[in-house]
Amino acid sequence: QVQLVESGGGLVQAGGSLRLSCTASGRTFSNYAAGWFRQAPGKEREFVAALKRSGSIIYYADSAKGRFTIFRDNAKNTVYLQMNSLKAEDTAVYYCAATVQIYGGTYSNVASYDHWGQGTQVTVSS
Repeated sequence: QVQLVESGGGLVQAGGSLRLSCTASGRTFSNYAAGWFRQAPGKEREFVAALKRSGSIIYYADSAKGRFTIFRDNAKNTVYLQMNSLKAEDTAVYYCAATVQIYGGTYSNVASYDHWGQGTQVTVSS
């Protein structure tokens, strides 16, 4: 079992940046693919970005392309989400998720991930 803890959320003005971190414990994080999802009030949880175990294959939601970067440091058991040019519509609780492997047809599905963090709030003021 792997436990995930997110950090780095907060309040930022539109156009600003934040870096979210997801640190794993319990198992070697390099054995897991990882993803970031977000959920705004009254909305379903949606996919943001994901990367395979090696970090060599990365997927982004259209809303994240060009602004967000997902990357991992397996030596630190941590996956990051660098978010730039933030918009008010990026306001949500951001969740880290992990699973043994993801594929081209599954990486954006909530049900594809077995392990979840508790979430970290990101609020972007306009």
